[in-house]
Amino acid sequence: MEKARLPMQELTEQQIAILGRLRERGFALVAFPLYASHVGVRRGECAALLAPVTGGGLRVFGDVFILVAGNPAVRVLRGSREVFVWKGSEVPATPERNAELAAFADALAEALLASV
Repeated sequence: MEKARLPMQELTEQQIAILGRLRERGFALVAFPLYASHVGVRRGECAALLAPVTGGGLRVFGDVFILVAGNPAVRVLRGSREVFVWKGSEVPATPERNAELAAFADALAEALLASV
């Protein structure tokens, strides 16, 4: 059974301004077809989904993630090592990748807070 996908609701002027500020800070706006009701943002190998907030803001939907083969990956434990997985593809969760993801999350949170 296929899950129903909700269309992206129309963005407010405030939300559009927030997206503009994110772009000014080096974030690229991207679309993730599986998450059509959210706005995707990306920088390097890292990305996040943003959801509209009542009142005009945006918030991170779920967790930030690493892209594997251009798709959102989840962190899993394989034996004694962590990897980021998307379907049959995976990449190791190296200290450098984890640091890049943490820096991305901090920069995104700071940019969203600055927009309020």
